[in-house]
Amino acid sequence: MEPPPPAPGPERLFDAHRLPGDGFLLLALLLYAPVGFCLLVLRLFLGVHVFLVSCALPDSVLRRFVVRTMCAVLGLVARQEDSGLRDHRVRVLISNHVTPFDHNIVNLLTSCSTPLLNSPPSFVCWSRGFMEMDGRGQLVESLKRFCSSTRLPPTPLLLFPEEAATNGREGLLHFSSWPFSIQDVVQPLTLRVQRPLVSVTVSDASWVSELLWSLFVPFTVYQVRWLRPVHRQRQEGNEEFALRVQQLVAKELGQTGTRLTPADKAEHMKRQRHPRIRPRSAQSSYSPSPGPSADVHQATLAQQVKEVLPHVPLGVIQRDLARTGCVDLTITNLLEGAVAFMPEDIPEGTQALPTASAPKESLQERKQALYDYARSVFLRVPQEIHRQAGPGGGLSSEQQDGTQSRRTEAGAALTHLTTGWMGGWCRGRDGAPPRSH
Repeated sequence: MEPPPPAPGPERLFDAHRLPGDGFLLLALLLYAPVGFCLLVLRLFLGVHVFLVSCALPDSVLRRFVVRTMCAVLGLVARQEDSGLRDHRVRVLISNHVTPFDHNIVNLLTSCSTPLLNSPPSFVCWSRGFMEMDGRGQLVESLKRFCSSTRLPPTPLLLFPEEAATNGREGLLHFSSWPFSIQDVVQPLTLRVQRPLVSVTVSDASWVSELLWSLFVPFTVYQVRWLRPVHRQRQEGNEEFALRVQQLVAKELGQTGTRLTPADKAEHMKRQRHPRIRPRSAQSSYSPSPGPSADVHQATLAQQVKEVLPHVPLGVIQRDLARTGCVDLTITNLLEGAVAFMPEDIPEGTQALPTASAPKESLQERKQALYDYARSVFLRVPQEIHRQAGPGGGLSSEQQDGTQSRRTEAGAALTHLTTGWMGGWCRGRDGAPPRSH
């Protein structure tokens, strides 16, 4: 029996770029651009009429037919499969999440309501077709009361347990358990979205930009497929119920269910916007010209790190500097334990900062070690001034500049090291792994 394929990472679940990477598709997009801009302007005016019609007509089969036809003119095509499996007695619908308009598309096929999470009630919330809720704290109780109401016809809830949109190609985010605590039976549905020329959705795009791109491209096809209702098993918790439905939806889509959450998506987007490690092309900017000067510059940087951390082998420092190209990042990696090394014997009279390899020391002891190091750094400078001055008591301008430069560099390095080391210690205390740069 073959082992299951590994779950895809966040880089495969979220698209970072809208435009295609293929040269032929990019050329086709450039040729289509004039037509797309004309469609965008025309569809913006038609979209206003679609919004007014959807607000004027009451919720009925006639309204859904008219609005669905007008949306097809806007390039938003809604299709459904296995509609006979739709059980109108089920009050909770579960779907995967791809675009900011998934609930609008499903609402064109069947009457449903979707609450907007993490956003206060407003006109924008209502105009986008969301159900206004007072707050996340009372959300589950409010939804339970909504589902237990006896009004006719009953309006089911459409919920997205992923709580964040993916590209809809590789896998599903972890299903939250709260949608499965509302009722003991849910009806899942799968949603596939196809769009030519550009990506369906981008991880950090707003709903306004997604709407403009939807009106720009020739069409966007939403394919909805209904699945059979799923009942909670005896003594089955909300987490197990959510996991079982996630696996069912993922299998129907031909994808993989992951344990990634919206927090992982936010962290992935943050890393994309602020990469911590400079690329090789950027590192080369430190060297004015190739050749021996690059080796000299690298040796100078390594010596600066060696002066601050004399117990770290020089080879380890040089290897990490070749990867980061920055003295600050290398020092932080060594202090936080991101780079493994065997400490060297420190010459007598030399002091070094403590690293994260002494887990048994208390916080106060580590603080005191940092303070002792700071005191030794700044007391050593006046002693050197006295030695350099000699019997005459005067310093040359070059000696004064060098002394001031060393004091400034020592203070800046100590401030950075103290902040980085304390952050790494706090993260280690909370149980999180040290941050690698």
